[in-house]
Amino acid sequence: MKIDRHGRAKILTVTEIQLLFAQGLQTNRDRALFGVCLYCACRIAECCTLRTADVYERQGKVRSELIIRKGNTKGKLATRSIPVIEELRSLLANYYPSPRTWFLFPGRHDRGHIHPDSAARILREACSKVGIEGASSHSFRRTALTQMSNAGIPLRVIQEVSGHRNLDELQKYLEVQPEQVKGAVSTLSMLSYAGKKTYLDGAGITDCHEKEGMINIQ
Repeated sequence: MKIDRHGRAKILTVTEIQLLFAQGLQTNRDRALFGVCLYCACRIAECCTLRTADVYERQGKVRSELIIRKGNTKGKLATRSIPVIEELRSLLANYYPSPRTWFLFPGRHDRGHIHPDSAARILREACSKVGIEGASSHSFRRTALTQMSNAGIPLRVIQEVSGHRNLDELQKYLEVQPEQVKGAVSTLSMLSYAGKKTYLDGAGITDCHEKEGMINIQ
């Protein structure tokens, strides 16, 4: 978790996401901005540099796929097309910039695009408002990628969404919860061996019976 902007970005819970979008973020623009970060698992710089034409058709209708151009990606590796799910479509439909601007999220006085540092400040204020600590603009990307991994989506497919150069880089983003580790180890109980002994609380005996005053382990 990030403390004073140091450390890894926090993975957001469903409750925290609901708080941010319902109470923390104050405008349709801000909700659309961080909605793109969450539902496209993109970096904040990729989101800030989106062009309006990459998201909306001429009539203001949200496209079925959002385009993240190669030139705006980290390392300029490849253009990515991300399907727009209903949750994101709703946020974008409520935002459509008017009058239409070149960049989806324009900067001050509609010049250029909003700076990632400005977006990060907006998020810090929103998190402070609803009492969320340790989150940053990168939290949306980590949260989205971890959610997909936990849902059993193959890493190679997730890589198509995230745009990582290789799977090793992608795996660094994914967070493993303690309960997942416990669940993984619990599956080893299936590897039962013949003649095993079972105990009660480390001291007593569970599967046993008494014969002539003796306790025999089964």
